[in-house]
Amino acid sequence: MVLLTESSPNLRMEIALQLLEWYRVHARSFPWRSGRVDPYMVLVSETMLQQTQASRVAELLPPFLEMFPSIHTLASASNADVVLRWKGLGYNSRALRLRDAARAIVEHHGGVVPSTPHVLRSLPGVGPYTSAAIACFAYDVWTVVLDVNVRRVYSRWLRAQATTTDVAPEPELIALAERIIPRDAPSAWHHAVMDLGATICTARRPKCSACPLSELCPSSGTMHETVRLRRPEPIFRGEPRRLWRGRVVDVLRQAGASGMTLSALSTTVLGSDATDDEHQWLQDLYGVLERDGLVSRKGRRITLAH
Repeated sequence: MVLLTESSPNLRMEIALQLLEWYRVHARSFPWRSGRVDPYMVLVSETMLQQTQASRVAELLPPFLEMFPSIHTLASASNADVVLRWKGLGYNSRALRLRDAARAIVEHHGGVVPSTPHVLRSLPGVGPYTSAAIACFAYDVWTVVLDVNVRRVYSRWLRAQATTTDVAPEPELIALAERIIPRDAPSAWHHAVMDLGATICTARRPKCSACPLSELCPSSGTMHETVRLRRPEPIFRGEPRRLWRGRVVDVLRQAGASGMTLSALSTTVLGSDATDDEHQWLQDLYGVLERDGLVSRKGRRITLAH
């Protein structure tokens, strides 16, 4: 078996053709992939996709864009407006960073989403992955895009991996990517690799027999299934703190512009039998949410930040 790191240009071209043909038949359907590419939609969808499943984003992206149909409407939105429309996506601070990025694009780039990764990285909330993804998917810029699915697929192509959770070091993944990404179709290529990783070359039980490149993959049929342990999160009442953050924001969404008293919000979130220590924990959480720009406290009342 010829390793992809040692393959000839002709073999790499054949690999690209096989994968892109598989993608033509098996591509997943998402709003941000259909019709004419809209850089603004790509910016919004990639921000949503940072920590939310694609199926969920596909459901919630259209109503968000209905409320904020352009970069200018999003840029002029208040904190409360954006967080209200972010419901169901989780990690609400991403909504504020997205709005801040829209403002920066309007103020410094004439309302046009930048097309190069290094400029995109200067925007609030846009890191190395998101900047590369926006440039690639919005403008078909040739660049390396490494999400969790792509990392897994490339790792298995590099060499035989012992377990399903093994991932190669990033420099090796980048070196492989730079050799095999076709110059004339970087966007389609990355969509294809992502879909292959999401549907065939999966994290736990890869379907190697259905893979269009199984004969060229050194990891095909060789890996032992393992499960990666997740990093522990801060826990309160047996649940991660992020869930409590979400509950507070959800209650304030329902309360509207007038918000609630601190005591009423605490009782709604914790229940009437909460201890003093639990109320204090929630008060501390309000402080974190306020620093993150998600809520605003005035006297004894608390609202979504405006």
